[in-house]
Amino acid sequence: MYTAFVQAYMEKRVQGDPIYTEEIAEALAKESELEKKQAAAAVAVAVKRIMDRGMLPELRCYQKGIYYRAADTPFGELGINKEKLIANKYLLPDKGYETGLRLLHHMGLTTQIPTEHLLATNAARDCVRHDEKLGVSICPPKAPVCAENKAYLQTLDALDLLDKAPVDAEDPYAILADHIRQNGLQYENLLYYADKYYNRKTIIQLAHTAGRKENRF
Repeated sequence: MYTAFVQAYMEKRVQGDPIYTEEIAEALAKESELEKKQAAAAVAVAVKRIMDRGMLPELRCYQKGIYYRAADTPFGELGINKEKLIANKYLLPDKGYETGLRLLHHMGLTTQIPTEHLLATNAARDCVRHDEKLGVSICPPKAPVCAENKAYLQTLDALDLLDKAPVDAEDPYAILADHIRQNGLQYENLLYYADKYYNRKTIIQLAHTAGRKENRF
């Protein structure tokens, strides 16, 4: 009964993008009189029917509850977009951010390209662990991440790493001062989070950065 709805929902998704049955169930519940549990059961039946009958030949199952539409390319079949999987699982909406040496590389603080992709995320509990399937490592942030503090915590992580990483920028504090200015961050807020969640070295690094800000205008 609901197969046409589920099929139409999937057909609208960009090839390679993750399709979550939980999201389809939420959409179905809004469009019908079904309760959330009933909608989830109806979606599960519909997806199985679509797969069994080949109604969407390009539909693939990544894992339970996650599907995608594959696409043929000159180099073979296009798989699921893992960057979007990573973002949905660990970063969005405002529950995590990139940290570690890759962050420093993206900010221009080091020319070395690290192999580890480290994310600070609320999904991490008490230690660093590696997600083998997605190829990323996750760690708990200094404080629970939200929309208001995400950019501040990420910036302070960069400051905290300055004396632990192979930083080879000529003037790293000037780069960080530019980053703070361009992202509209306030030094009083940075100081608040640094004092509450980081150590004395990070506060000193922030002071060095504040000393550079006047030289960048």
